[in-house]
Amino acid sequence: MYEADDKMISIIRDNYNILQSLGSFGISMGFGDKSVREVCEGEGVDTYTFLAVVNFTINGYLEPDQADRLSIPTLMKYLKASHVYYLDFQLPFIRKELAEALDESNNLTPLIMKLYDEYAHQIRMHMKYEERAVFPYVDQLLEGRSTGDYGIETFSKHHGQVDQKLRELKQIIIKYLPGSGMANNKLSATLYDIYNNEEWLSLHAAVEDEIFIPAIMRLEQRSRQSDVTAKISQMIGQGNDAQETLSEREKEVIVSLVQGMTNKEIADHLFISINTVITHRRNIARKLQIHSPAGLTIYAIVNNLIDISAVKL
Repeated sequence: MYEADDKMISIIRDNYNILQSLGSFGISMGFGDKSVREVCEGEGVDTYTFLAVVNFTINGYLEPDQADRLSIPTLMKYLKASHVYYLDFQLPFIRKELAEALDESNNLTPLIMKLYDEYAHQIRMHMKYEERAVFPYVDQLLEGRSTGDYGIETFSKHHGQVDQKLRELKQIIIKYLPGSGMANNKLSATLYDIYNNEEWLSLHAAVEDEIFIPAIMRLEQRSRQSDVTAKISQMIGQGNDAQETLSEREKEVIVSLVQGMTNKEIADHLFISINTVITHRRNIARKLQIHSPAGLTIYAIVNNLIDISAVKL
């Protein structure tokens, strides 16, 4: 497992395939012998998140409870840049390479190009959906804005590999396209790049499944907790305002209710009619928006109308 004090050049020397990841994180070359921490801090990249992705893609390592420590903005930057790399560079590059390697006189060539274009379209639609629905949803979560009924679990349930057409393409090239000399070399080189392309896409999907989705689920959880806290604070604030509008008699009724008295007992205790007690209870419920005995008990304790020791729990 690589750590923050390891030299960045050492990681690249051991695993040259993370070079593309550097670009997706916005890390430029020319960092000399600086450590991972020094490079990341210099580029404004969260070191922990960078190492989480690198260690997972290289060694399959996931640190327990890492979702709590990940920087969602850094992770989002990485995923968005990865999409740009794959859609704007990798897919067109492979297509151009494939077209140059295939024999135009071969009747299978148009069908192979069609199969690749279908695969590219499928991948493009998959990533564009994430950019259109998932990423904006996460941005809203980060900003603390309402997110409606959508949740990352919806994305998780429909997030899967979309490489069936790519596997078909590889099999057709290997089984049914004879070649010789330079043409065979070009085709072999293209096939090698397609295999690397498939491996990259698989790792990208794994990062989303094992790092991104759990991190967003944790963000959703924190967001829900914040909503609950805000609502409780609002209710307490409303309760304090309402307390000012409660009459002294209404407060006495609340205390009597909390002590377990019936309407008749309250009427006798306060020397009022049962109908008056009922009217007071109706007004209390309207002002406080609290209808249950347990709720009134909590209100009375919080607002110092009664000591908790006097309550039968």
